[in-house]
Amino acid sequence: MRKYLGNKTAILLFILPALLLYTVVVFYPVVQVFYRSLFDWDGLSEAKFIALDNYKRLFHDHVFFTSLYNSAVFAVIIAIVQITIGTLLAFAVSEAAMRGRKFVRITVFIPVVLSITVVCQLWLAMYNGEYGLINKLFEAVGLSYRQDWLTDRHTAIFALAAVNAWQYMGYHFALLLAGVKSIPESYMEAARIDGASKMKAHLRITMPMLAETYKFCLILAFTGGLNAFANMYIMTSGGPGTTTYTLTYMMFRSAFRVGEFGYGSASAAFLVIECLIVTLIINKLIARDPIVY
Repeated sequence: MRKYLGNKTAILLFILPALLLYTVVVFYPVVQVFYRSLFDWDGLSEAKFIALDNYKRLFHDHVFFTSLYNSAVFAVIIAIVQITIGTLLAFAVSEAAMRGRKFVRITVFIPVVLSITVVCQLWLAMYNGEYGLINKLFEAVGLSYRQDWLTDRHTAIFALAAVNAWQYMGYHFALLLAGVKSIPESYMEAARIDGASKMKAHLRITMPMLAETYKFCLILAFTGGLNAFANMYIMTSGGPGTTTYTLTYMMFRSAFRVGEFGYGSASAAFLVIECLIVTLIINKLIARDPIVY
């Protein structure tokens, strides 16, 4: 083994295919985004170099700040909901005494493998102000509370976040359950011998030992929330008004509907920087040495 690890040529040959693929699929497009953001370009005619004018315009555009706020709200909601419920379900399913564990695992994970279009159409019907299931449930329990969930500027972004949180909660649940299963049972047995309740054992032992898993889940949830697009595009088209615009939707509208590819690239470049900053902050806040069992 040491012979192969010490052979730099062999290591390079193994790394090169993945490195080339990463360069072509990820690195080169990101570089192109930053480069194109320096031009006034409609995607067809000759581009005109305008340096940082697109960024100056970006920071004077109220739609940009609306999109930034909506992205942050969306990301925070899905991170809290997905990780909190995923944790509770992972703890419950990890208990040997719980019945129907396989059913719960399958049921919670099914939305993850569904098409985003199918999920959005399902929730569009549920959110309908006239015949939607959610309003009907309020009627069934005797409440006269009715909402046009996706056309009300105060509820639209929260309604969209609920859809995304529901669909991808199973992914975080699977990651957290795998993390819980990887913790040696002897730790929990020692806690029970010392008189700790199950909840206290999870709070003092399980959760701290899942730090790396939580870090990964937080990065996925926050960057996924900041990159949100499909829910807005299918369910609200950014409306009502601009109340469900995100940076990704703003980028799409600028580039493909208005024909301002340079301005859209500036939005995309800011999104890349924003996701990078969030990732660095999460890594810094949950920085700890890996636990070896």
